[in-house]
Amino acid sequence: MIRYRPPPPPKSPYITAEGARNMRSELKHLWEVERPIVTDAVHEAAKNGDRSENGDYIYGKQRLRKIDSRVRYLSKRLENAVIVSSSPSDDSKVFFSAYVTLEQDDGSTLSIRIVGCDEIDAKRNWISCDSPMAKALLGKSIGDDIHVDTPTGTNTHSVLDIRYDDPQNN
Repeated sequence: MIRYRPPPPPKSPYITAEGARNMRSELKHLWEVERPIVTDAVHEAAKNGDRSENGDYIYGKQRLRKIDSRVRYLSKRLENAVIVSSSPSDDSKVFFSAYVTLEQDDGSTLSIRIVGCDEIDAKRNWISCDSPMAKALLGKSIGDDIHVDTPTGTNTHSVLDIRYDDPQNN
């Protein structure tokens, strides 16, 4: 019995120039470094005879499939990506690639950056432009309040600062 699962909603195609460089670098590394090493290992393991019980061969083929899958994904994403490399003409509003400082309900501050879905990084507080918080922030200005529904209730944040250059480098 097969259960039908609808396809996930399409991801937005936007990516920062830095994110595109990182994806190209990963693609090049996988294709030119990792894949040849794994291919050679599989070739050597295949020489050892019975492949059904050859762990090196089986593991190598699985690793090769994972590499090929990732290469296909990166190639397709880069092919369809819309690279956003410049700041918007109106930098007083929140748009893609903005660094935003928010004041939370309890008075604490939260600094986030709105990036593409392939660049999400929880440690750096980089959120996807498809996330509910980013959608609530887009188009807002300093002083505007946003309301974000979460599983624990609605959170209110106030926009304190908007920047398009990395605050860590200044």
